[in-house]
Parts: sequence; structure tokens; C-alpha cells
Amino acid sequence: MPKDFHELPKFRDGLSYVYLERCRIEQDEKAIACYDQEGITKIPCASLAVIMLGPGADITHEAIKAIAENGCLVLWTGEEGVRFYGLGLGETRSAYKLIKQAELVSDPAKRLEVVKRMYMMRFKGAEGIEGLTLEELRGMEGVRVRTAYARASKEYGVPWSGRDYKRRSWGSTDPINRALSSANACLYGICHAAIVTAGYSPALGFIHNGKQLSFVYDIADLYKVETTIPAAFKATALGTDGLERRVRLYLRDLFREQKILARIVDDINELMRVGEEEGVDDSRYNDDAALPAPLWREDEKGLEERMDLAGHDS
Repeated sequence: MPKDFHELPKFRDGLSYVYLERCRIEQDEKAIACYDQEGITKIPCASLAVIMLGPGADITHEAIKAIAENGCLVLWTGEEGVRFYGLGLGETRSAYKLIKQAELVSDPAKRLEVVKRMYMMRFKGAEGIEGLTLEELRGMEGVRVRTAYARASKEYGVPWSGRDYKRRSWGSTDPINRALSSANACLYGICHAAIVTAGYSPALGFIHNGKQLSFVYDIADLYKVETTIPAAFKATALGTDGLERRVRLYLRDLFREQKILARIVDDINELMRVGEEEGVDDSRYNDDAALPAPLWREDEKGLEERMDLAGHDS
């Protein structure tokens, strides 16, 4: 269980996400309200993990303040959530887990161990995988994903010829690939919110590398087979009208059924080997965001030992 109960319960116990576009969003008491052509929709942002704002979404300063105070992350996205432009601030103010992540990603040996844990997490309960090499694990993962596509194609009667997403020509992409891209965008939003909420960096990836969302892609890949793939094929089987909206709704149901919000932060901490045994209490920064941080100091004993080894007087 998390040591800092201020940090995690809102995320793990909440609803997953809501996508809003072409509307005006204002504060409504301690929550927000969305105004569009269909009328007014009140949104309990305290129960949400992330709000995705698409094109045409106009939001007031007071609404953003209410969302932030309720611990909900805001993502500014492209249409249907398939582009990412910016995000608000999560609740966690401590840098401890970020420092831990940076340590692991910067040491090749430690990074390899995390990468292996990421692959092995997808095969929990499988026998004989402990001693496999990274290449063998990647091969198994490729087979697992291809099998998932083939199984979903057969179950829902949707033809499948491979992943082919044309970034610059959304309309020319076939429906199942559009559905997969829309579903993945929602999963990325949830993973991004979890990463920031837990105090990690979305940029410091272990398998993926070099982008500001590298770690988001790493974590999302843990859940695609059980969430975005079945949701996308199920939505596509019912036709192309309203496809992107339908896949978001199906995916929201799957997130609840698979208890993704309840698992994701614990999974990240397990990958990073972060737990209560670390003995780090960072809750004071969450309770007081303006609390000054201490200055970094060289460990005096360690410094003396290194000076002795270098032949200097201590």
C-alpha cells in the first residue's frame, strides 16, 4: 500500500477519463460544468483521473483551478485525443521517485533489469521465463500481440491486415486502425496521468527512448492487449459512424472491468522497486507545495573515503 495516502487514493479509486471538445467549461461550485449544443453537463472532476480537452474546448481560469484542486490532470489534445499538446500539474510535489527513475534509466545494468521486468510483467504466471534473454522476451511479446490481434479479428468479424496508422492522413486510414489509434490515445492519457500523479517523469523511458512521452509508451504497452485491442475491434464491428466516440466508451468500461486505475501506480512502483521499505517520507511536500527544498550535500563520509583512496589527507 502507498505510504502517502494523499497521493494515490484519488487516482486509484476514481473514474478514468472524459474527453471534451467544442464546448465551454466553467467552474460549478467545487466541480466544473460543460456547455455545448446538447446543453449543460456537470462533471465531478474530483472523481476523474484525467480530462482530455480537444479542439474547440474553451475553459476558464476558475475551472482549471477547480480541476487542479481536485487532483485531476488536464491534457490538451488533438481531435479525438490522438495528438498531445500539453498538460497540467499532477498532485505529487516530491522528486524522490523521479530521482529513483533517473538513477535506473542512467545505469545500463539497472535499466536492463527494469526492461526485463516490464516484459515479464506481461507474462505473469507463465513458467520458464525467468532465465530468458531480452531478445527472447521481445520475441514472445511480438507473438503475444499478433495473437491478440488475430483473436480479436476472429471474435468480432473485423478484417485485420496489420497495424497501419497514417499520421498525416487520418481519414485514409482504415476503421480498425483509426479505432486502435483513438483507443491508444485514451490509454496514453490515463498512463500519463498515473505517471505524473505518482511522481515520475513521462520522458524517462526504458524501452522507448528519446521522446517526452517515452515512459508513457512503456507503461501503456503493459495493458494494450487487455484493453485497447478488444475495445477497438468491438467498436469497429458496429460500423464507422461515431467510431472514435464509441471506442472511448467501450474502453472506459474495460478500464473499470480490468481495474486499470487500481493497478497502474502499483505496477509502476513495482517496476521501479519503490515501496515502504525505502523509508522515504515525502508527504510533507504534498501537504505543503510551497515548502522549501533542502540543498544537496555531498555525503561527508563517502567524500573522506574517496579522498583517502586518492592519496589526500582527510
